[in-house]
Amino acid sequence: MTEIRLNAYHIMWLFVFFDLPVQTKKERKTAADFRKNLLKDGFVMMQFSVYVRHCASYESLVVHKKRVKALMPDTGKVNMLNVTDKQYGDMETVYGKSAKKDINAPVQLELF
Repeated sequence: MTEIRLNAYHIMWLFVFFDLPVQTKKERKTAADFRKNLLKDGFVMMQFSVYVRHCASYESLVVHKKRVKALMPDTGKVNMLNVTDKQYGDMETVYGKSAKKDINAPVQLELF
């Protein structure tokens, strides 16, 4: 049996950026349902319209990309970006002088 070593280059993060119409009540409900379904699939809100999810492998990332595509409303735009755990760990967050640090930031390590 081949041993698979988990490292910062095999573990992936999937970012979902979206711009959905919210002019009508129906559009607002559709956008809210999309966000709720992302949360159900293990995504965490990083910023408004930016959600991120940890994926233990590239195969897991592919599964979650397919799920996002299936959740996609009929209108609007969704972008997906995958980065390695190493790249995610190199992310720099800058806060304004009066801003509070985000206490709900996703953790990088996931135990299974």
